Amino acid sequence: MKKYTYLFSVTAALLLLSLSSSAHAEGIDAVVNEIFGNATGWFVSLIFAPLPGTSFPWIVLWLVTGATVFTLYFGFIQFRSIGHSIALVKGDYSDPNDAGEVSHFQALATALSGTVGLGNIAGVAVAVSIGGPGATFWMILAGLMGMASKFTECTLGVKYRNEYKDGSVSGGPMYYISKGFAERGIPGGKFLAGLFAVFCILGALGGGNMFQANQAHAQLTQVIGTYPGWITGIIFAALVFVVIVGGIKSIARVTDKIVPIMGILYVGAALVILLVNADKIGWAFGQIIEGAFTGLGVAGGLVGALIQGFKRAAFSNEAGVGSAAIAHSAVQTNEPITEGYVSLLEPFIDTVVICTMTALVIIITGQLMQDPETGLYILNEAGTIMTADGSSGVALTSAAFGSAFSWFPILLAVAVILFAFSTMISWSYYGLKAWTYLFGESKNAELTFKMIFCVFVVIGAAANLGPVIDFSDAAIFAMAVANIIGLYFLMPIVKRELLSYQKRLKSGEIVKFKDRKRSTK
Repeated sequence: MKKYTYLFSVTAALLLLSLSSSAHAEGIDAVVNEIFGNATGWFVSLIFAPLPGTSFPWIVLWLVTGATVFTLYFGFIQFRSIGHSIALVKGDYSDPNDAGEVSHFQALATALSGTVGLGNIAGVAVAVSIGGPGATFWMILAGLMGMASKFTECTLGVKYRNEYKDGSVSGGPMYYISKGFAERGIPGGKFLAGLFAVFCILGALGGGNMFQANQAHAQLTQVIGTYPGWITGIIFAALVFVVIVGGIKSIARVTDKIVPIMGILYVGAALVILLVNADKIGWAFGQIIEGAFTGLGVAGGLVGALIQGFKRAAFSNEAGVGSAAIAHSAVQTNEPITEGYVSLLEPFIDTVVICTMTALVIIITGQLMQDPETGLYILNEAGTIMTADGSSGVALTSAAFGSAFSWFPILLAVAVILFAFSTMISWSYYGLKAWTYLFGESKNAELTFKMIFCVFVVIGAAANLGPVIDFSDAAIFAMAVANIIGLYFLMPIVKRELLSYQKRLKSGEIVKFKDRKRSTK
């Protein structure tokens, strides 16, 4: 540990020196933006290109189509298995002697910490201000469908993971694509897996790292005033390093505490507002349902509401991207399908619960301006709905909560910091597993990536690298292209696992762990 701390300190000191000695940091940012933007703009445009004649990104349709296919193929598994999923998370069927490194709950918390974040706070506000309340309906629907995608990818993650003598494991799309394709005699598995791993590393360093540090610093400056970004970066990098140097067990110990805390803080505040305005809840849901099928006069009407809802769900819960399968692969279980059951709770918590809470608070607190005579929403020159104070994004969510609690902006700053920190440590693990897949499972390879990751935390907080963030976001969704292709070819294996498990569960062969111990006495 001392050696790691020394290496990190030297790296951080050198980076700090280079940042503080630069008198033209903004000029450097501009140069980097221009060069990187010119080199990668085509890739960003390709990934987020809209379907002809619409503003609907094809990558969102790709994710929604996959979710629909898996929902139908597995017989609406997400609606039939909630009870068993909760029992697994509670540890009712967990055997501490099973292979793996973390519990079902810790795996769920780690994966959730990588998805619950600014998309739930700022992204939802953007969706309802463009697509109106109706966007919430389509967001919920897409979240429910995405549960089947998580079920499929996380089952495969456990089934094809590598288990090592020291008890550690490595898993995720790069492993189940390469090994699963080979098992079925399908060519191209290694290439597809390698492509996924490259995109995962890029996404981890950008969207899972620099963007989070950048936004955390921005929120902090709103609360405590302007100060250099590298200070936030150094503090975050040190905290991140202390956690991730301990591996997935250390990450899981932190996330299984942070995720419940940040969830209780945020959802608790939302529930209080909803209870105080209980008489408006029925009206708010009426606006959501009516807006979903009429558009209520917002930009794009019905299609606009649908596009914004599907887009926000896809960007928020990452169902089909494959990232969560990496975290869930570390779970202690000898039954791959059990982690599929656990993982399907993620989109429900992330999108159906937290995103819906955000939307309801914005609607109920009257942040969206309506014409009192027609009941239609008033649009501004940009074609989006006018808001009470002209705010948008995270500021709109802050204003909505702040209308009930004057202290909420401070709470929001705490939530953003927790969201950013938890997302960074989760994505560090995702990037690490992709890195070691490409460069080998060794302590040196692991330490190299962890050091690189922490350096990028400082860069993200200190710099204004717009095109870099755009590219990393594109890389995260490019992961979904490789992943869903793999899922289509491997879903029969998941079906076989599911049928076998359900048969044994029904026959009594699989029982709760406490009952298993009692029967062996």
